[in-house]
Amino acid sequence: MADKKYLVPMSGPELNEGDRQSVLDVLETRYLSIGPKLEAFEDEVKDYCGAGAAVGVSSGTAGLHLCIRAAGVNPGDYVITTPFSFVSSANVILFENAVPIFVDVEPSTGNIHPGLVMQAADDLSSGDAKKMSRWLPRKGASMSGKLRAVLPVDVFGQPADNDEIKETADAFSLPVIEDSCEALGSEYRGKKAGRLGDFGVFAFYPNKQITTAEGGMVVTDDSEAAELIRSLRNQGRAPGDTWLQHTYLGYNYRLDEMSAALGLSQIQRLDELVAKRDDVAQMYSERLQEIPQIEIPCIAPSTTKMSWFVYVIRVKKGISRDKLADSLDDAGIPVRPYFLPIHLQPYMVERFGFQPGDFPVTEDLGSRSLALPFSGLMTADQVDLVCSKLEACIKKAAV
Repeated sequence: MADKKYLVPMSGPELNEGDRQSVLDVLETRYLSIGPKLEAFEDEVKDYCGAGAAVGVSSGTAGLHLCIRAAGVNPGDYVITTPFSFVSSANVILFENAVPIFVDVEPSTGNIHPGLVMQAADDLSSGDAKKMSRWLPRKGASMSGKLRAVLPVDVFGQPADNDEIKETADAFSLPVIEDSCEALGSEYRGKKAGRLGDFGVFAFYPNKQITTAEGGMVVTDDSEAAELIRSLRNQGRAPGDTWLQHTYLGYNYRLDEMSAALGLSQIQRLDELVAKRDDVAQMYSERLQEIPQIEIPCIAPSTTKMSWFVYVIRVKKGISRDKLADSLDDAGIPVRPYFLPIHLQPYMVERFGFQPGDFPVTEDLGSRSLALPFSGLMTADQVDLVCSKLEACIKKAAV
C-alpha cells in the first residue's frame, strides 16, 4: 500500500548527506563485504554499549538466531519467551527445532512478566509432569526437553524488567538473550538496553532508531561466543580456516560494507535521533491525553531512558480497534495493529495447538493496540493532524 495516498507517512528513516556520502565512499574501495566499515561500525556499537564484543549481521533475526546457537539450544529444548512480540523472536527458536515456552506479559508495558518467568523456570526444571504441563504447548513438545535459555523482548523500545529475570536465569544457570531490536538507546535503571543479559541483539530496519536498511548487531561479553557468532555468520568459517574450509554448519548472515557504512554514519547521531523521536512522542502524549477513549503508552519507573521505536496507543473497552483503524485509513492516516499474538499465528496453532485464551493479557493487548504514524521527522502540525483525525474517527468506532 503506497504512502502517497496518506496525509502523513507511517514511518521513515532520517537520512542526511553525510549518510549518503558514506555509502558512496564504499564504492570507491575494493571492499564490499567483511571490510573496514563493518569493523568500525562494530567498534562504535561496542563502545556505545560498553560491551566486550559486537558482531554485525544481516538482520536482527539473524542475530537472535546466532545467539540461540551460541547458547547451546538443541532440538526439543525449551526457551522461555513472550507471545507479545514480532514473530522473529519465536521463529529463531523454531529454526533450531526447539520449543518456545510462552509466558504472558505485564499489562502496563506489554513486556514479559518476570514473575511468570520464575514460575515457568521452576516448574519446567522440576521434572514433575503436572507442573511442566502447565507451560508446555498442547502438542509438539516432549516432557524430556531441557530448559536452556530465556529470551525477553524490549517491546516498543522499553526494556523488560531485567533484574528479576536475571535472578531467575542465575538460579537455573540459563543464558539470557535480550531482544533489543526495538530498543537501541534505551536504558534500564541506568544500564543500556542490550546489555541486560548474556547477549543483546539490535536491528537496523528503516523504521528503527538508526538504520542500515537491513542489518543487525549482537553484543556480548563472552569472547568465545562472539568468535562462534562471527564464524556462523560467514558460512561457518572459523579463524584459521582456508577460503573453502568450514568448521561449522553456518549461514550467510553477513552485513555488507555499504550497510555498515550507513550504520557507522547514523550511530554518530544516535543521541540526536533518539531525542527527536522523544520530542514527537511527548507531543503525542500531551495531545492524546485529551481523548478519554485512548490509553497512551506507560513508561515504567525502571526505564530511566526511553528510546522510542513506535508510538502505540490502546483503545479502551467500548471501542473497536479494527473499526478505528479502518476509519483512520479512510481519513488518510496509516496505522498498524501491534502486535498480533504470536501463539495465534496459523503456523503456531498448527504446530503447537495454541488456542484463544491461552495468554489473555497478550490477547487483550493485541486486540486493543494501535501504532500511529511515527518518526523523528514528524512535525507538530503532523502530530496534531493525526490526533485530530483520531479524535473524529473514534466516535465511529464505538461498539
